Amino acid sequence: MTPSKKTPARKAAGKSASSARAGAEATAERQRRMQAKTKQQGAGKPKPAPSGGVQAGTRRQPAKLPAQSLKKPGNEHDLQLQPRYLAADYRGSGKLQGMRALVTGGDSGIGRAVALLFAREGADVAVLYLDEHEDAEATCRAVEDEGGRCIAISGDVRDPAFCNAAAARVNEALGGIDVLVNNAAFQLHCHRLEDLDDAHLQETLQTNIAGYVQMARAVLPYLGEGASIINTGSETALFGSPSLLDYTATKGAIHAFTKALAAQLLGRGIRVNCVAPGPVWTPLNPADKQAPDVARFGKDSDMGRPAQPEELSPAYVFLASPVTASYISGAILPVMGGPRG
Repeated sequence: MTPSKKTPARKAAGKSASSARAGAEATAERQRRMQAKTKQQGAGKPKPAPSGGVQAGTRRQPAKLPAQSLKKPGNEHDLQLQPRYLAADYRGSGKLQGMRALVTGGDSGIGRAVALLFAREGADVAVLYLDEHEDAEATCRAVEDEGGRCIAISGDVRDPAFCNAAAARVNEALGGIDVLVNNAAFQLHCHRLEDLDDAHLQETLQTNIAGYVQMARAVLPYLGEGASIINTGSETALFGSPSLLDYTATKGAIHAFTKALAAQLLGRGIRVNCVAPGPVWTPLNPADKQAPDVARFGKDSDMGRPAQPEELSPAYVFLASPVTASYISGAILPVMGGPRG
């Protein structure tokens, strides 16, 4: 038998396959040229943060920290390197004019920086704190220097009776409550789960999550339409921290609590959001870590340094103000210095 002739369709299919192979080879060659060019440019890895830390703001922030440890709960005035909270380049524009805010853990660190900027934006502020009396007085002076009224109340947010009494006192003293900032926290490293005793666990749980729930419940009768609650979460809730199992768990709970409460209060016109900071230079870590570890705090962050409180506080203003965040509720706002914290 004589071999059959190829049909036009088979001829066309052969040409198509040959054309596809040629196109694929051309693409592979193009990709090899790109690879060679990239190698020549030395673009294989991103550049590490400079030894002085990434500086992206209006002034240089400290990257070298003292090797210093503090006794709990940690007094800001005892720190050799004072945290920066004044935000000298921030100009207020009345975003919180006439509002009344209650800030837990407001004596130092993020809480102090938030209290000051709230006052600069026109708010009166109540500061709740444990027993760091000198720090709380300094925060009040800073708020008053901005033109706001300030009261300081000492107590333990683990105690529901204190939360209720404090909320009532703030409402009476300031004439209402428009913003609650849940910021008080307890942190203590523990490198093995077997060493996490019940007292340590309960201290963290009762302060960091029960305290947030209790304070929100206590202020709720005084909050009206347009009010807001802002919780302080953490990058640990997003990435975990092997030596802070209990702290990480509470921060994850805070993020979930934020979303759930936002959904519950939406119909009442009350917004609930959360700021998730990365490493921040406050008394919290020097009152936890050993001095050599404190000196390295924040070095492994994307920016190669910890944030200063004044770099966090504008995020709280943004979420608190009905002018800037009227359509934002249930958000977790990461302020971590980079995508990986």
